[in-house]
Amino acid sequence: MKNPESRPVLQWSAAMALSGTIGAVVLESGAAAPAVAFARCLVGGVLLVLWSLARGWFRDWRPTRRDLLLAVAGGLLLVGNWVLLFASYSLSSIGVSTVVYHTQPLLLVGMAAMFLGEKVGRSHLTRAGVAFAGVVVISLSAQGDDGQPVRFAGIALALGAALLYAGASFIAKQLKHIRPHLLAAVQLTVGAIVLAPALLFTPLPSSAPGLLWLALLGTVHTAVMYVLMYASIGKLPTTTVALLSYLYPVVAVVVDLLAFGHRLTWAEGLGMLAVLAAALAPQRAETRNARPGIPSRASR
Repeated sequence: MKNPESRPVLQWSAAMALSGTIGAVVLESGAAAPAVAFARCLVGGVLLVLWSLARGWFRDWRPTRRDLLLAVAGGLLLVGNWVLLFASYSLSSIGVSTVVYHTQPLLLVGMAAMFLGEKVGRSHLTRAGVAFAGVVVISLSAQGDDGQPVRFAGIALALGAALLYAGASFIAKQLKHIRPHLLAAVQLTVGAIVLAPALLFTPLPSSAPGLLWLALLGTVHTAVMYVLMYASIGKLPTTTVALLSYLYPVVAVVVDLLAFGHRLTWAEGLGMLAVLAAALAPQRAETRNARPGIPSRASR
């Protein structure tokens, strides 16, 4: 008998692998971070709105004022996270930025403790210490794609992106009753509106290849990726989702190595392992009973 999880596993794995190639697409487009984020919001948002309309999901949706305000706030955090993350790539490297960015599960637990009164155990504090020690090691030892030490600004932007993404995830947890496709469509629409004025200062690429890279980002790495994510995440045990999510940074590091010639130092590799191990551990601890669920509905 065919394993009912095999299709969702392939869908989620494909989505995470696509996530790992986002950095390369961003750099190849040659556009500034705000313009890239705007293009992703515009193209991805239009396609998700059309997808939701075709499925009839807007027909019966009656959002409350609170839901709309939270969705808009989450959208602002989400697109802000993209702008910071995309900007960090050129100041450090795709692999370094992506791994540092994966401190966000630890930040999300901290937010839950601050705003929801959830207990933070000693093990979480230990993991947070290990993760940020790993970030320090990366900051001191990592090299950029040009062979020079990474700029601290790149690390800081990736950490800032992680903080904003954790905030978007925190808000998304308050909106679990909304179909995630609809939430993503609303948030991307908000992002396109907010980022449109930035085009006056950071315009879209004038070349056809640059525009094609941005079209690829909006279609495949946003709309298609979200459909794959949301079609699979609710059908898989949360532990499976957590483990397969680490395809994202692994693929990013491999792409950085093969496409941009980034070479890891042993200290940098050790720091990356510390961050990824520490970020993965809390998800395991939170989901020991491994049942299907949606840990976060915020978009990558």
